[in-house]
Amino acid sequence: MNIKSLILGSAAALAVVSGAQAADAIVAAEPEPMEYVRVCDAFGTGYFYIPGTETCLKIGGYVRAQIDMSNWDRPVGDEFDWNMFTRGALRVSAKNDSEIGTIGSYISLLANGDSDYVNGNAYVEEAYITAGGFKIGYMYNYWDAALSGETDLLGSNRLNAIGYEYASDAFTAGIFVDELTANFAGNNRLNPADVFQAIPAYGGNDNIGIEAQVAAKFGVASVALLGGYDFATEDGAVRLIATADLGPGKLGIAGIYSSGANAYYDMAEWTIAAEYAVSVTEKLKLTPAFQYFWNYGLDLPATSDFLDLEAWKAGVTVDYAIADGLALKTTVNYSDIDGDGIDNDAWTGFVRLQRSF
Repeated sequence: MNIKSLILGSAAALAVVSGAQAADAIVAAEPEPMEYVRVCDAFGTGYFYIPGTETCLKIGGYVRAQIDMSNWDRPVGDEFDWNMFTRGALRVSAKNDSEIGTIGSYISLLANGDSDYVNGNAYVEEAYITAGGFKIGYMYNYWDAALSGETDLLGSNRLNAIGYEYASDAFTAGIFVDELTANFAGNNRLNPADVFQAIPAYGGNDNIGIEAQVAAKFGVASVALLGGYDFATEDGAVRLIATADLGPGKLGIAGIYSSGANAYYDMAEWTIAAEYAVSVTEKLKLTPAFQYFWNYGLDLPATSDFLDLEAWKAGVTVDYAIADGLALKTTVNYSDIDGDGIDNDAWTGFVRLQRSF
């Protein structure tokens, strides 16, 4: 065999081997397309589609650091007290369209870090389902709404309830049935030295309440009329809140009548409150406010009647937007209770820094 034949034979062998390898080559499969998170703008800002579904999700919350302070008169002299706590909040909303309208759910979880608790405490703030205008679950009710400052005491409930609300651009009307078991009106004491404002529990397992509200907007003004009736105590309360843009700020007024101790409002038989919120700059808002109480406090445990005391509270709240998502709020209030030789007064307030997202 000569050299020429050897070279030709080697070339042919290489060609056969190369052809076999080309036939057996592995072709990588194309990756399946990845579904990226899509923005959902059907229910407002902040929502996005849960991948693979038509349900829109929104996640938010805040971290709050706050120092509470108070100074009140005592028979042996004034007493100053302060306490700091930190709170974390996580809030999740989910909504989707359906043949019966928008179906939604909302969960709000709170956790407090406080020197008064060894390990702090965590709890469900709200958890409820909505379908169309129906709503059921654990929630703040209509009585929790108030004026914008940190002075007024106009009632607050967080309870299990079921109800329906009709809403349009300028008008809303709703009615709810509430479980009031072991619940109280949630009205804070007027000041730390207040021994006249008892905070009772109401009824047994069959304690039911009903509340209804109508609200309307008239240009720059809005009005909300609310009523609640506690079947166990056979007493109830009515509240009117009105706000209007006036000059450089917003004026707010509110009034309440309570027929007796009940789970909706039990601080006083009558009260009226007013505030004026002024935006001094784009970042700074000042809200001076005042509230007066007639027949303040409850005659417990003897009766459920209101006491023959008068009380008032005045203060100012300052809101400052430090940056996007970071805000400072501080308030200072003075309260006084008078009647039957009693003169009970106190200064209260707090400083709060909050990061919201």
